[in-house]
Amino acid sequence: MSRRRFSSKWLSVAAAATIAFTAVTGCTSTTGSGGSSSPIAKEDIVLVASVINTTNPYMASMIQGAEALSKKLGVPLEIVDSQGSSQTEISKIQAILAEGKKVALMVNTVASSDAPTIVNAVKAAGGYVVVWWNKPDNLKPAEIGNNFVAFQKHSGVESGECTGKALAESIGGKGNIIALAGVQDSTTSQTRVAGLEAALKDYPDVKLLETRYANWDGQVAVTETQNMLTKYPNQINGFWAADDAMIIGATQAVQSAGLENSTKFVSDGLYPPVIDMMEANFGNGAIVGETFHRGYMAAAIGLLTAYQAATGEIDPSTLPPEKRDSLFKLSCVTPSTLADYTKYDADIDGWIDTLLEKGPWDTAPVPLVGGGPEQLPG
Repeated sequence: MSRRRFSSKWLSVAAAATIAFTAVTGCTSTTGSGGSSSPIAKEDIVLVASVINTTNPYMASMIQGAEALSKKLGVPLEIVDSQGSSQTEISKIQAILAEGKKVALMVNTVASSDAPTIVNAVKAAGGYVVVWWNKPDNLKPAEIGNNFVAFQKHSGVESGECTGKALAESIGGKGNIIALAGVQDSTTSQTRVAGLEAALKDYPDVKLLETRYANWDGQVAVTETQNMLTKYPNQINGFWAADDAMIIGATQAVQSAGLENSTKFVSDGLYPPVIDMMEANFGNGAIVGETFHRGYMAAAIGLLTAYQAATGEIDPSTLPPEKRDSLFKLSCVTPSTLADYTKYDADIDGWIDTLLEKGPWDTAPVPLVGGGPEQLPG
């Protein structure tokens, strides 16, 4: 399967709203080690993948991974398009829970504060859930019970440090940069920004002029970048973004201003539109650093973990702490090493086969490398 099958759209992910928990099947405690005690038959399970939207390249990739795993397992799949809304996300998940089948859910939460609501609803319905990327640090799988199988992510701090260093080096260790963060109530965004700030401590002549929230949204990033170019005319040497949707917006705004040949960019995700720009030498090598991880890998790992818990193949209560609050490997990428990582996108089905053989925690290039919660620098 070619990487060209990824969606290259990058439309809006709206700001999240926090709503109160009303479980489909009634309230439940968030403490204790128990869960559904009996394995669930395969025919009684539905896989559910909940994504922030269906247009961001990373989210489109998550859907691909979920679909590929569903096909390999022979288990039906439902996709939840949260449309950038916490309320939409939660109500759609609750509606699926109300249908009666037991869910094995992977959710990329819109906001960290959504996680307790979703976890409690799934537990009350006797399903199993793995949360990717965002949750409050004090929401711990082991304290909820087996139904909250695991929290999984790649290090945000490492991502920010990797791309922050690449950007600082690309402008000769001196100049001004702008950071485009994601949603304010997002631990993923917070840790990536913290990593950037930590990296800049080694570059005292690089000044972070502002950090702007662009909500993982390319269109918002266009507007924010235009505002920054107006506010700081002829002063900005580089843009850092917490994900590729926002850096795509930033490059568009900079190109419209005719500044792409004098501005550098870094981001997280390494997705098709950015790969295309790197291969085309956009702006005379304007994109100088990326990080590698994949939505299809995250979704498949999360869904498989939840599915194995539902079928009794794994008992979450016996897993070591790092397998319940997990950090998976993240790699730094430069234009010269691009091909070393994009090769995985050419055979997603083959990667799923390897995942099923090796399991959720031991599959290259994203094996388990540590446990959380992730600690902020300093």
